[in-house]
Parts: sequence; C-alpha cells; structure tokens
Amino acid sequence: MTSSSRFEERKRRLSGVVAIPVTPFDADGAVDPESYAKLVDRVIIAGIEIVTPNGNTGEFYALDEAETRHCLEVTVKAAAERASVVAGVGHDVRTAIGAARHAREAGAGLIMIHQPVHPYVSAEGWVEYHRAIAAAVPELGVVLYVRDARIDGERLARLADAAENVIGVKYAVPDPVRFASVARDAGIDRFVWIAGLAELSAPGYFAVGATGFTSGLVNVAPSISLEMSRALRGGDFRGAMACWERVRPFEELRAADGNANNVSVVKEALAQLGLCRRDVRPPSRALTAGERERVTGAVWPGLLGR
Repeated sequence: MTSSSRFEERKRRLSGVVAIPVTPFDADGAVDPESYAKLVDRVIIAGIEIVTPNGNTGEFYALDEAETRHCLEVTVKAAAERASVVAGVGHDVRTAIGAARHAREAGAGLIMIHQPVHPYVSAEGWVEYHRAIAAAVPELGVVLYVRDARIDGERLARLADAAENVIGVKYAVPDPVRFASVARDAGIDRFVWIAGLAELSAPGYFAVGATGFTSGLVNVAPSISLEMSRALRGGDFRGAMACWERVRPFEELRAADGNANNVSVVKEALAQLGLCRRDVRPPSRALTAGERERVTGAVWPGLLGR
C-alpha cells in the first residue's frame, strides 16, 4: 500500500480547517478536562473534522509532559472517531518521539512536530530532527510546522524521500511569495499545504497553493472559519474576504504586540461565552480591563452577530 492511499482520508481532512483548541485551566491552575472535552465536542459538532491538541494556541510550551499527554487523551476521547486528531509534539528528539509513540497508543492518527526551539538550527539538522521523529511512528501521518524561512523546498523533498509518512506542511512563515516558491520546489502535490497563520493569511496563501488553514478563532466562532474554508476551496475569494473582514478585528487583537495576547484574547472570548475560564500561564498574561472590553467589541456583533 502506498503512502498516499494509506493516508488519503487524513490528507483530505487536513485540507480544511485545522482546529487548535485552547487548554482550559481550573481555579487551581490545573488542566480542566471537562471544559476541554466540551470545547472539542463543540467544534466537531459545528463541522470541524481535524483537531490539534497541544498546539501553540493550546499553550504547548507552558504544559508539562503529563499535561500534554492528558490533553491528547481527552481530545481523542472527545473526538470519538468523529474527527481526526493531530497530536502536537516537540522539544528534544527523545521527548518528541516519546510523545509521538504515546499519541499512537492513545489513538491519534497524526502528529504535528513543532518547530525546534534551539538557538543553533542548521537546515540539515532540521531535516534529521524530523526524520528521526517520523521514523519512530511510521503508522502516523506527520505534519511539519515550518516557521523558519531558511527551510526550502529541497529540504522538504529530501525529508519526504526519507519518511513517506510526512504528508502535510503547516507553513507559518509570513511571506506568501516564499511559500509559493517553497511549495513548488518541494512538490505542490506532494504534501497537503496548510496556511499556518490562520484566517487573516489564508486567502493569500490559498491563492498560491494552500488547501487548508489552522485556526484558533474556531474555538469561538467555528461557523465563520468553516464558511471561509468553503469559500476558499470553491474559489469564491469575494466570499472568503467577507469572512476575513468579520474576523479581522478579533484576529488583530490576537496579533498585537508580536502575538503576546494571542491565547489570552481567545480565552477571554470563551470566558465571556461561559465556555472556560480566562486564565493563561506565563509567559502569556491575562488581559487588562480595557483589553477585555475590546474583545467584547470584536466578538459582538462581528463574530457572533448579536
């Protein structure tokens, strides 16, 4: 069986809205599994087919190993095979492999490998890092999280040659021209290309080859994310930009100050909806009263129409 046939359904689902759920905390600061499961269930009921626990919107780097494993297990149980689960993994190679193997045992169908956090990353070392992790779980589809503009199409093609289960690229370099070149140099049809900077970047990246996009907004207003996805996949850029205009105020609040309040804004909106607490962990911070008011203004009526 070829790689393409083994992973066909998972690739189809990646070509849509890839939801990144927040990680709710309880009053004591621990992960709140009940709220987490409800958030996952909510987006799946809305029509989301693929969910990534332990993404950046899930505060991956603020969670310890036991917590990330718990979040994954909660997600798999909540998804109940209605949606594919992409487990975020990362850190050093041994830790990432351990997390990938746990994801396989827990029932996830894919992993997303976070960009290596290291002061000295070589392009060749980047390839070997991902090859080693992918090789440890050949049964799982692998999504690469590319945030480094130095990673070119040649390296991606080389990695795919070495690990056929690498099926998707979440491209999060803020440069659609660079993305277009990298995708074509790697092979535009070789991977599922995912716009990794969410809704505001999605139309530009779809215009040059992306077929899916990641979303944290989907926690708050899944219907808008899905509407934008349908429009983009149907070539309706006017319709997609109508969605873009609705989400812009909210997404710009998230992007302000170098994305410092990215998660805080989403959790604030969810708190206002009564879906989880607004707590975040350092180095993120809770919003000020003025910032909370601006979130209210962006959510109503912009996102929720009331």
